[in-house]
Formats: sequence, C-alpha cells, structure tokens
Amino acid sequence: MLNIFRRPEAGAAAGFILIFIFFSVFGWEKNFLTPLGASTWLNFASKVGIMAIPVGFLMIAGELDISVGALIPAGGIVLAMATGLFGLNIWAGIALSFCVAGFIGYINGMLVTRTQVPSLIVTLATLFVVAGLNAYISKQLAGTTQHSLKDVGPISEFLMGDYHSLIFGDGDSKITIFRSLQSSFFIWIGFAAVCFFVLHLSPWGNWIFAMGGDQDSARNAGIPTSRLKIALFMLSAMAAAMVGMTEAVLANTASTTTQFGMIFNTIICVVVGGVLLTGGFGTVTGTVLGTLTFGIVFQGINFTTFDKDLNMLFIGVLLLVAVLMNDTFRNLATSASTAKKKK
Repeated sequence: MLNIFRRPEAGAAAGFILIFIFFSVFGWEKNFLTPLGASTWLNFASKVGIMAIPVGFLMIAGELDISVGALIPAGGIVLAMATGLFGLNIWAGIALSFCVAGFIGYINGMLVTRTQVPSLIVTLATLFVVAGLNAYISKQLAGTTQHSLKDVGPISEFLMGDYHSLIFGDGDSKITIFRSLQSSFFIWIGFAAVCFFVLHLSPWGNWIFAMGGDQDSARNAGIPTSRLKIALFMLSAMAAAMVGMTEAVLANTASTTTQFGMIFNTIICVVVGGVLLTGGFGTVTGTVLGTLTFGIVFQGINFTTFDKDLNMLFIGVLLLVAVLMNDTFRNLATSASTAKKKK
C-alpha cells in the first residue's frame, strides 16, 4: 500500500476516480456516460494531453514552456500556407510545420542553456515573439490572418483530423464501443505510449529525472544536460504544432489567434497529474490521468444542472485539491515508511 501511495500518479488516480463518479452521478440524465457524451471530454482532453506530456517532461527536468500557446496556431498556419500558397503536398506541409516548430523549440533550449535566464521568462518572450510573427508573416504573405485549408486527401484527413466511431450490429442489438472520437485522441494515446517508454523504460528517462533532481550532479555524472534540455524544448514545440495541425485539418481552416488558455490548461493537467513544480518527480500515467480529470471537469459541467459560470470555480478547486492530495499521499507514504524503519 505504501508503494502505491509513493507513486506520483496516486493522487491523480484518486482524483480522477472521485471526479468521474461525481459527474457520472450528476450528469447521468444528460448522457455523460454515453459514448457520444464521453467523446466530448475525451476529444478536449486529447488536444491538451498531446502538449501536457512534453511539458510534463520539462517540468520533471526543472524547466517550463509556456510558448505552446503561440505554437498551436503556428502549426496550423504553416500547414495551411504551405499547401495553399506554395502548393506543397500535405505531408510536405506537415514536415515543414514540424521543422518550424522544432527550430523555435531549439531557440528556446539554446537560450535557456546558454544564459542564466529562467525558462519561464525565455518562453514567455518566445510566446509573444511567435504570436507577433504569426500575424505579421500571415498578413505579408497572404493578406489575412485566416487561412482555409484545401482538401488534404482521405488518408491524411483520417489520420490527422476526422471523427471515428466503432459500432457493432444494428438496431436493438447495436453495440457502440466509441463514437465521434477525433483523430487527435488516437494520436494522444500513441504518443503517450511512446513517451511512457522514453521516461520509464529507457536511459533517457533516468537522465530527465536526474536533471530535475540536481542538474549539477547530473552534469558531473556525464549526462548531456544541455542537449537533453534542448531536445525537450523541441519536443514540446513540435507537440503544440501537432495540435495546431490537427485542429486545422479538422476544421479546414487555420487562424493566427494565440491560445493563451491552452497554456494554463496544460500546466494544470501536469500539476494535477502529480508532477512537482520543483522537478524530479512525475509520471506519464499521472499526466494522462490529470488530463482526463481536467477534461471531465472542463466539459462535464455541460452535462449537469450546475450553472456554467461555476466552471472556473470547479477548475480552481480541482487544482488546489489535486496539489493537496498529491502532497498528502506522498507525506503519508514517507512518514509511514520512516516509522516502520524506526521500529
């Protein structure tokens, strides 16, 4: 039992169960548990979740990236202009968007590793720089901040921006496994599986935890802290661009509007998932559970009779309770373990 409490995702799992039960009860009459109802909060969670995992990696390593709010529209705009203005193939446009985002992440990483400026300040500056460039370059090249995305083809639409359902049978014998899940959900699940391997089953994961625990000791132990940190910033930027591209393909349009709300949503999911702001502690499983919990809270109020204005109140309470719950679980496990050793 103590080993369970020690896990970073213990508090996130408890919070997810409580929140799920709460909204299942109060949202029962409005079909919260139906496949179509579940797709509402799962689709929302998937977009936040794609970004939350690499941001969680950075927080475990003792850093933070808030420039993702500008990289989401940048990903969609680059894709739309690459295919619309320059006539590139959709896959070439996707590759170009990843390259642009990776370069911005590389700049973030270089500035953080080569200067003494905190990553919060560096990425805050990058947020506004990229937001400004999004609007300026868009107007200069296309004369507008809104871009339509031409037909991307059935395969790329299926993989990047479509609705998927899995239904067996017909009529009264029909069984619905899932319904109207966006492509971003499956991208998120696959991405989470790869990141789980990287953080928990590969040497790179040990390096990330070591860097967040004590960066100087990690460097003295031969860990390439600078290169690893740059790679994490690049991963975070490219994940945000992926979200922007999935949104653009799904809606057949891209906008330069900076998504400031996504910055806070991402950080909330990571913190609710049990990642410490001080670094060196967290899991991919916890981040996924934190994202699911946040998705339920953010969208679940629409399935209840509660006033929609209370949505922000629920999110604030969730964040506070999650942090307190994570600390409580950790302290209980630590104190119990210490008492056991003394006996």
